[in-house]
Amino acid sequence: MKQIVRNAKIIGTGMCVPETVLTNAELASRLQTTDEWIRQNLGIKERRISSAEQATSDLAAQAALDAIEDAGLKVADIELIILATATPDRLAPSTAAIVHDKIGAVNAAAFDISAVCSGFLFAMSVASQYIASGVYNNVLVIGADTFSKITDWTRRDAVFFGDGAGAAILSAACEQTGFLAYRLYTDGKGKFEFTIPGGGSESPTNHNTLEQNLHTFRMNGRAVYETATEVLPKAIWQVLEDAGMTIENIDLLIPHQPSVRILQKTAELINLPFEKVMTNMDRYANTSGATIPIILHETLKAGKIHSGSTILFAAVGSGWTYGAALIKWA
Repeated sequence: MKQIVRNAKIIGTGMCVPETVLTNAELASRLQTTDEWIRQNLGIKERRISSAEQATSDLAAQAALDAIEDAGLKVADIELIILATATPDRLAPSTAAIVHDKIGAVNAAAFDISAVCSGFLFAMSVASQYIASGVYNNVLVIGADTFSKITDWTRRDAVFFGDGAGAAILSAACEQTGFLAYRLYTDGKGKFEFTIPGGGSESPTNHNTLEQNLHTFRMNGRAVYETATEVLPKAIWQVLEDAGMTIENIDLLIPHQPSVRILQKTAELINLPFEKVMTNMDRYANTSGATIPIILHETLKAGKIHSGSTILFAAVGSGWTYGAALIKWA
Protein backbone atom coordinates (compact mmCIF):
# COMPACT_ATOMS: atom_id res chain seq x y z
CA MET A 1 0.00 0.00 0.00
CA LYS A 2 1.33 3.42 -0.94
CA GLN A 3 1.79 5.75 2.02
CA ILE A 4 2.64 9.42 1.55
CA VAL A 5 3.41 11.49 4.63
CA ARG A 6 4.47 15.09 4.13
CA ASN A 7 4.29 16.65 7.55
CA ALA A 8 6.46 14.67 9.95
CA LYS A 9 10.15 15.34 10.50
CA ILE A 10 12.95 14.22 12.80
CA ILE A 11 13.99 16.92 15.24
CA GLY A 12 16.33 15.03 17.57
CA THR A 13 18.30 11.80 17.81
CA GLY A 14 20.18 9.83 20.46
CA MET A 15 21.96 6.53 20.96
CA CYS A 16 23.36 4.27 23.65
CA VAL A 17 25.67 1.25 23.38
CA PRO A 18 27.16 -0.86 26.19
CA GLU A 19 30.76 -0.29 27.27
CA THR A 20 31.96 -3.88 26.81
CA VAL A 21 33.61 -4.56 23.43
CA LEU A 22 33.78 -8.10 22.02
CA THR A 23 36.24 -8.46 19.14
CA ASN A 24 36.30 -10.92 16.28
CA ALA A 25 39.55 -12.35 17.61
CA GLU A 26 37.89 -13.24 20.90
CA LEU A 27 35.06 -15.02 19.09
CA ALA A 28 37.40 -16.75 16.64
CA SER A 29 39.31 -18.24 19.57
CA ARG A 30 36.29 -20.38 20.45
CA LEU A 31 34.32 -20.68 17.21
CA GLN A 32 35.04 -22.19 13.78
CA THR A 33 35.62 -18.85 12.10
CA THR A 34 38.32 -16.22 11.65
CA ASP A 35 38.63 -12.49 12.06
CA GLU A 36 39.43 -12.22 8.34
CA TRP A 37 36.26 -14.09 7.28
CA ILE A 38 34.04 -11.96 9.52
CA ARG A 39 35.56 -8.69 8.27
CA GLN A 40 35.44 -9.61 4.58
CA ASN A 41 31.95 -11.14 4.53
CA LEU A 42 30.12 -9.18 7.20
CA GLY A 43 32.15 -6.00 7.59
CA ILE A 44 32.28 -6.50 11.36
CA LYS A 45 35.39 -5.93 13.50
CA GLU A 46 33.77 -5.78 16.93
CA ARG A 47 30.45 -5.45 18.70
CA ARG A 48 29.13 -4.13 22.04
CA ILE A 49 27.78 -6.55 24.62
CA SER A 50 25.48 -5.55 27.48
CA SER A 51 26.27 -6.58 31.04
CA ALA A 52 24.23 -9.09 32.99
CA GLU A 53 22.53 -6.16 34.74
CA GLN A 54 21.68 -4.25 31.54
CA ALA A 55 18.28 -4.86 29.97
CA THR A 56 17.01 -3.59 26.61
CA SER A 57 15.05 -0.89 28.44
CA ASP A 58 18.20 0.49 30.06
CA LEU A 59 19.83 1.18 26.70
CA ALA A 60 16.53 2.42 25.25
CA ALA A 61 15.91 4.84 28.13
CA GLN A 62 19.32 6.49 27.78
CA ALA A 63 18.99 6.82 24.00
CA ALA A 64 15.54 8.32 24.53
CA LEU A 65 16.75 10.92 27.02
CA ASP A 66 19.59 11.89 24.67
CA ALA A 67 17.15 12.30 21.76
CA ILE A 68 14.77 14.42 23.83
CA GLU A 69 17.63 16.70 24.89
CA ASP A 70 18.89 16.89 21.31
CA ALA A 71 15.42 17.98 20.18
CA GLY A 72 15.35 20.76 22.76
CA LEU A 73 12.32 19.24 24.46
CA LYS A 74 11.44 18.07 27.96
CA VAL A 75 10.30 14.55 28.78
CA ALA A 76 6.87 16.00 29.58
CA ASP A 77 6.57 17.11 25.92
CA ILE A 78 6.55 13.50 24.67
CA GLU A 79 3.02 12.29 23.90
CA LEU A 80 3.70 8.84 22.49
CA ILE A 81 6.52 6.29 22.76
CA ILE A 82 6.89 3.56 20.12
CA LEU A 83 9.64 1.05 20.82
CA ALA A 84 10.83 -1.45 18.22
CA THR A 85 12.52 -4.51 19.71
CA ALA A 86 12.92 -8.25 19.25
CA THR A 87 14.50 -8.63 22.69
CA PRO A 88 11.98 -7.18 25.17
CA ASP A 89 12.75 -7.05 28.86
CA ARG A 90 9.76 -9.31 29.49
CA LEU A 91 6.87 -10.83 27.55
CA ALA A 92 4.69 -8.44 29.55
CA PRO A 93 4.51 -5.54 30.04
CA SER A 94 5.82 -3.87 26.90
CA THR A 95 9.38 -2.60 27.04
CA ALA A 96 7.99 0.77 25.95
CA ALA A 97 5.99 0.87 29.20
CA ILE A 98 9.15 0.11 31.18
CA VAL A 99 11.02 2.91 29.38
CA HIS A 100 8.03 5.18 29.99
CA ASP A 101 8.52 4.65 33.73
CA LYS A 102 12.31 4.93 33.65
CA ILE A 103 12.33 8.31 31.92
CA GLY A 104 9.19 9.64 33.66
CA ALA A 105 7.15 10.26 30.48
CA VAL A 106 3.96 10.94 32.42
CA ASN A 107 2.12 12.50 29.45
CA ALA A 108 2.82 9.72 26.94
CA ALA A 109 1.13 6.56 25.79
CA ALA A 110 3.55 3.74 24.97
CA PHE A 111 3.65 0.45 23.06
CA ASP A 112 6.07 -1.95 21.35
CA ILE A 113 6.42 -2.96 17.70
CA SER A 114 7.87 -6.32 16.68
CA ALA A 115 9.38 -6.38 13.19
CA VAL A 116 12.95 -7.34 14.22
CA CYS A 117 15.52 -5.59 12.00
CA SER A 118 12.81 -3.60 10.18
CA GLY A 119 11.25 -2.52 13.45
CA PHE A 120 12.49 1.06 13.59
CA LEU A 121 11.39 1.72 10.00
CA PHE A 122 7.93 0.34 10.76
CA ALA A 123 7.78 2.35 14.00
CA MET A 124 8.65 5.61 12.20
CA SER A 125 5.83 4.99 9.73
CA VAL A 126 3.33 4.56 12.57
CA ALA A 127 4.61 7.68 14.33
CA SER A 128 4.26 9.65 11.10
CA GLN A 129 0.62 8.65 10.77
CA TYR A 130 -0.17 9.86 14.29
CA ILE A 131 1.51 13.18 13.56
CA ALA A 132 -0.15 13.54 10.15
CA SER A 133 -3.58 12.96 11.68
CA GLY A 134 -2.97 15.58 14.37
CA VAL A 135 -3.39 13.15 17.26
CA TYR A 136 0.14 13.73 18.60
CA ASN A 137 2.76 16.42 18.07
CA ASN A 138 5.91 14.87 19.56
CA VAL A 139 6.51 11.15 19.21
CA LEU A 140 9.53 9.31 20.60
CA VAL A 141 10.56 6.37 18.40
CA ILE A 142 13.14 3.93 19.78
CA GLY A 143 14.92 0.93 18.29
CA ALA A 144 16.66 -1.19 20.91
CA ASP A 145 17.96 -4.74 21.06
CA THR A 146 20.22 -6.88 23.23
CA PHE A 147 20.76 -9.89 21.00
CA SER A 148 23.61 -11.05 23.23
CA LYS A 149 20.87 -12.25 25.60
CA ILE A 150 19.45 -14.63 22.96
CA THR A 151 22.68 -15.75 21.26
CA ASP A 152 24.06 -19.26 21.43
CA TRP A 153 27.74 -18.45 21.80
CA THR A 154 28.74 -21.92 20.64
CA ARG A 155 27.22 -21.42 17.18
CA ARG A 156 29.05 -19.82 14.26
CA ASP A 157 26.25 -17.27 13.74
CA ALA A 158 27.13 -15.71 17.11
CA VAL A 159 29.35 -13.30 15.15
CA PHE A 160 26.50 -11.35 13.56
CA PHE A 161 24.93 -9.31 16.34
CA GLY A 162 25.70 -6.68 18.94
CA ASP A 163 23.69 -4.69 21.48
CA GLY A 164 22.55 -1.08 21.30
CA ALA A 165 19.73 1.44 21.18
CA GLY A 166 18.89 4.48 19.11
CA ALA A 167 16.06 6.97 19.26
CA ALA A 168 14.51 9.79 17.27
CA ILE A 169 11.90 12.45 18.02
CA LEU A 170 9.34 12.96 15.26
CA SER A 171 7.35 16.19 15.12
CA ALA A 172 5.26 18.19 12.69
CA ALA A 173 6.85 19.57 9.50
CA CYS A 174 5.76 21.74 6.60
CA GLU A 175 4.68 20.06 3.36
CA GLN A 176 8.00 20.72 1.65
CA THR A 177 10.11 18.84 4.22
CA GLY A 178 9.88 15.68 6.29
CA PHE A 179 8.88 12.20 5.21
CA LEU A 180 7.85 11.96 1.58
CA ALA A 181 6.90 8.30 1.24
CA TYR A 182 6.97 4.87 2.88
CA ARG A 183 6.74 1.38 1.44
CA LEU A 184 6.36 -1.48 3.91
CA TYR A 185 6.07 -5.18 3.09
CA THR A 186 5.70 -8.54 4.82
CA ASP A 187 6.19 -12.06 3.49
CA GLY A 188 5.31 -14.62 6.13
CA LYS A 189 6.88 -17.42 4.11
CA GLY A 190 10.20 -16.45 5.66
CA LYS A 191 9.02 -17.02 9.21
CA PHE A 192 11.40 -19.89 9.92
CA GLU A 193 14.52 -18.49 8.23
CA PHE A 194 15.24 -16.27 11.21
CA THR A 195 13.46 -17.26 14.37
CA ILE A 196 13.59 -17.86 18.12
CA PRO A 197 11.80 -21.23 18.47
CA GLY A 198 11.18 -21.39 22.22
CA GLY A 199 9.41 -19.27 24.76
CA GLY A 200 6.20 -18.37 22.94
CA SER A 201 2.74 -19.95 22.94
CA GLU A 202 3.79 -22.43 20.23
CA SER A 203 6.66 -23.84 22.35
CA PRO A 204 6.27 -22.57 25.91
CA THR A 205 9.30 -22.63 28.16
CA ASN A 206 9.91 -26.09 29.59
CA HIS A 207 12.77 -28.49 30.29
CA ASN A 208 12.88 -29.54 26.65
CA THR A 209 13.17 -25.99 25.23
CA LEU A 210 15.86 -25.18 27.78
CA GLU A 211 17.86 -28.35 27.15
CA GLN A 212 17.76 -27.77 23.39
CA ASN A 213 18.65 -24.09 23.81
CA LEU A 214 15.58 -23.06 21.82
CA HIS A 215 15.48 -19.61 23.41
CA THR A 216 18.32 -18.41 21.20
CA PHE A 217 17.99 -17.22 17.61
CA ARG A 218 18.35 -19.50 14.58
CA MET A 219 19.29 -17.99 11.22
CA ASN A 220 19.62 -19.25 7.65
CA GLY A 221 22.39 -16.89 6.50
CA ARG A 222 22.08 -17.81 2.82
CA ALA A 223 18.33 -17.16 2.86
CA VAL A 224 18.88 -13.79 4.52
CA TYR A 225 21.37 -12.73 1.84
CA GLU A 226 19.25 -13.93 -1.08
CA THR A 227 16.06 -12.38 0.27
CA ALA A 228 17.65 -9.06 1.25
CA THR A 229 19.29 -8.52 -2.12
CA GLU A 230 16.00 -9.28 -3.85
CA VAL A 231 13.52 -7.30 -1.73
CA LEU A 232 15.55 -4.21 -0.75
CA PRO A 233 15.93 -2.99 -4.36
CA LYS A 234 12.22 -3.68 -4.90
CA ALA A 235 11.20 -1.53 -1.92
CA ILE A 236 13.66 1.22 -2.84
CA TRP A 237 12.56 1.47 -6.49
CA GLN A 238 8.92 1.58 -5.40
CA VAL A 239 9.36 4.31 -2.80
CA LEU A 240 11.32 6.39 -5.30
CA GLU A 241 8.51 6.00 -7.82
CA ASP A 242 5.95 6.99 -5.18
CA ALA A 243 7.84 10.22 -4.51
CA GLY A 244 8.52 10.96 -8.18
CA MET A 245 12.27 10.65 -7.69
CA THR A 246 15.19 8.69 -9.10
CA ILE A 247 18.24 7.25 -7.40
CA GLU A 248 20.19 10.30 -8.57
CA ASN A 249 18.11 12.40 -6.15
CA ILE A 250 19.41 10.47 -3.13
CA ASP A 251 22.12 12.10 -1.05
CA LEU A 252 22.55 9.28 1.48
CA LEU A 253 21.23 5.79 2.16
CA ILE A 254 20.84 4.99 5.85
CA PRO A 255 20.14 1.27 5.93
CA HIS A 256 19.76 -1.48 8.45
CA GLN A 257 23.19 -3.11 8.90
CA PRO A 258 22.76 -6.80 7.95
CA SER A 259 26.21 -7.32 6.36
CA VAL A 260 28.53 -5.34 4.16
CA ARG A 261 28.05 -7.85 1.35
CA ILE A 262 24.28 -7.30 1.35
CA LEU A 263 24.71 -3.52 1.31
CA GLN A 264 27.32 -3.63 -1.44
CA LYS A 265 25.10 -5.81 -3.62
CA THR A 266 22.04 -3.64 -2.95
CA ALA A 267 23.96 -0.47 -3.87
CA GLU A 268 25.11 -2.15 -7.08
CA LEU A 269 21.58 -3.21 -8.01
CA ILE A 270 20.08 0.26 -7.46
CA ASN A 271 23.05 2.07 -9.07
CA LEU A 272 23.94 4.03 -5.94
CA PRO A 273 27.63 4.82 -5.33
CA PHE A 274 28.68 2.92 -2.21
CA GLU A 275 30.19 6.04 -0.66
CA LYS A 276 26.60 7.23 -0.21
CA VAL A 277 25.76 4.14 1.87
CA MET A 278 26.27 4.79 5.58
CA THR A 279 27.71 1.89 7.59
CA ASN A 280 28.92 1.36 11.15
CA MET A 281 28.75 -2.43 11.47
CA ASP A 282 32.54 -2.51 11.79
CA ARG A 283 32.13 -1.14 15.34
CA TYR A 284 28.69 -2.36 16.40
CA ALA A 285 27.83 -5.36 14.18
CA ASN A 286 24.10 -5.81 13.54
CA THR A 287 22.11 -4.19 16.37
CA SER A 288 18.80 -5.22 14.76
CA GLY A 289 16.09 -2.61 15.46
CA ALA A 290 18.72 -0.17 16.72
CA THR A 291 20.81 -0.07 13.55
CA ILE A 292 19.01 2.69 11.67
CA PRO A 293 18.63 5.16 14.56
CA ILE A 294 22.23 4.60 15.71
CA ILE A 295 23.73 5.26 12.30
CA LEU A 296 21.32 8.15 11.71
CA HIS A 297 22.54 9.76 14.93
CA GLU A 298 26.20 9.23 14.05
CA THR A 299 25.73 10.51 10.49
CA LEU A 300 24.01 13.64 11.77
CA LYS A 301 26.68 14.34 14.37
CA ALA A 302 29.37 13.86 11.71
CA GLY A 303 27.81 16.74 9.75
CA LYS A 304 26.92 14.63 6.71
CA ILE A 305 23.20 15.54 6.71
CA HIS A 306 22.14 19.09 5.87
CA SER A 307 18.92 21.01 5.44
CA GLY A 308 17.41 19.86 2.15
CA SER A 309 19.28 16.53 2.05
CA THR A 310 17.25 13.67 0.62
CA ILE A 311 17.75 10.59 2.78
CA LEU A 312 16.71 7.04 1.92
CA PHE A 313 16.03 4.52 4.70
CA ALA A 314 15.84 0.78 3.98
CA ALA A 315 15.62 -2.39 6.08
CA VAL A 316 14.87 -6.09 5.91
CA GLY A 317 14.09 -8.30 8.90
CA SER A 318 12.70 -11.58 10.13
CA GLY A 319 9.29 -12.54 8.95
CA TRP A 320 10.14 -11.45 6.27
CA THR A 321 9.54 -7.75 6.92
CA TYR A 322 11.11 -5.09 4.74
CA GLY A 323 10.62 -1.60 3.41
CA ALA A 324 12.00 1.80 2.53
CA ALA A 325 11.27 5.44 3.31
CA LEU A 326 12.27 8.84 1.98
CA ILE A 327 12.78 12.03 3.96
CA LYS A 328 13.65 15.56 2.88
CA TRP A 329 15.68 16.83 5.83
CA ALA A 330 14.24 19.95 7.42
